[in-house]
Amino acid sequence: MSEKIYTKNLPENFYSEDVAAMKEYEKQQFFLKKLKKIISDLEDKKGRKLTCNVTTFGCQMNARDSEKLLGILLEAGFEETASEQADFVIYNTCTVRDNANQRVYGRLGMLNSYKKKNKEMKIALCGCMMQEQSVLEKIQKSYGFVDLIFGTHNIYKFAELLLRTFETKGMVIDIWKDTDQIVEDLPVSRKYPFKSGINIMFGCNNFCSYCIVPYVRGRERSREPKEILQEIEKLAKDGVKEVMLLGQNVNSYGKNLDTPMSFAQLLREVEKVDGIERIRFMTSHPKDLSDELIQVMKESKKICRHLHLPLQSGSTRILEKMNRRYTKESYLALAEKIRKEIPDIALTTDIIVGFPGETLEDVEETIDVVKTVQFDNAFTFIYSKRTGTPAAAMENQVPEEIVKEGFDKLLKVVQETARMRVKRYEGQIMSALVEEVNEQDSHLVTARLSNNTIVHFEGDASLIGQIVDVSLEKCEGFYYIGKRIR
Repeated sequence: MSEKIYTKNLPENFYSEDVAAMKEYEKQQFFLKKLKKIISDLEDKKGRKLTCNVTTFGCQMNARDSEKLLGILLEAGFEETASEQADFVIYNTCTVRDNANQRVYGRLGMLNSYKKKNKEMKIALCGCMMQEQSVLEKIQKSYGFVDLIFGTHNIYKFAELLLRTFETKGMVIDIWKDTDQIVEDLPVSRKYPFKSGINIMFGCNNFCSYCIVPYVRGRERSREPKEILQEIEKLAKDGVKEVMLLGQNVNSYGKNLDTPMSFAQLLREVEKVDGIERIRFMTSHPKDLSDELIQVMKESKKICRHLHLPLQSGSTRILEKMNRRYTKESYLALAEKIRKEIPDIALTTDIIVGFPGETLEDVEETIDVVKTVQFDNAFTFIYSKRTGTPAAAMENQVPEEIVKEGFDKLLKVVQETARMRVKRYEGQIMSALVEEVNEQDSHLVTARLSNNTIVHFEGDASLIGQIVDVSLEKCEGFYYIGKRIR
């Protein structure tokens, strides 16, 4: 059940008993209908369409959530704009690292100046950052011009909450500690017509000592496979060729279902959907990656040859402090097994430098893993202290100059290794999904290989959404210049 930790201007008894008795989907459609009427009346009053802007911070799951937010706004009658000088602006926030929080605070100051010029402008904040009590208190105290705040568990209530901002004065807040509810059948506006993210689960049970995610997204909740497959079938009929299955740890999918199903079994079912040509997923936790999943990937003609497998550290001592529940040796053994079974796979990873107590010797252990595994790419981050996590209270926080020295050394090896890995495809012909016209040169299109490498080649907008064969003519570090074969 959901547990509210903070509400404001949102009385439980505001709506009629008839509405309260509705199923959640029906209830939100009711609120959306009322919201449409309000937006339509405002349009008539202003003599123009009301504009909206959805700005996303953070991961692929946030990006997918933003598609839902935009879908509801467009259904309500808003018109999307890239400008934050809109009638309605919502920030879908991330709180994995502190600099993400600081960016939001900085942007809010800018929105305040816009709102002074447009008194009827509405500003909303949602996402992971809003689940932090200290953030909530700071916004109430210092950013009183914000109209709506909600968290990660009740995004499906967006139409209801937005409606409330038009029917009450002051800040509307609805934050839940946790929930077991999953409501997915609401309007969505996809960024790309030919590919889409699919939420297969929510939350995380791992509690890595540096990570705030389990506290802001709650415990793991898996969607029923039938619902996932119905959504993918619908997307396929709508022209989607590539789906990305999303979860904080997809490898633990299905464990909490009434009828348990493994992630590998789910992938086998997704493969059967006609029209879907590519399947991606993220993120995988090394401790839960099964032999069954490796075998499914090996045998599949649709699952992309790319696996993102976060390492975080190559030091067993640091991994233990991180509560990652694997060792350097077990990670290396897993990577070797994956490479042996799927030789053409691209392995990418995440690495943190500067975790409390980490020494330059520990960083050398991480560098050793990078050299041994030969990652195709690695996203390297400096440890960000997150209040409320066990790591934030640990002793031996690493001095900035030591962190920088280790980070710079690791980054150099990561980049050198990645360049060598990417270059090995030079001269080959591979299939690529065309995603967009190149931003720098309109004579080129930008496409993505199965292994996630980018290639640019001559073409026009008519190719967008098509999978074509491309000769990889020249490696330019981390991407290719290619030539379309057919």
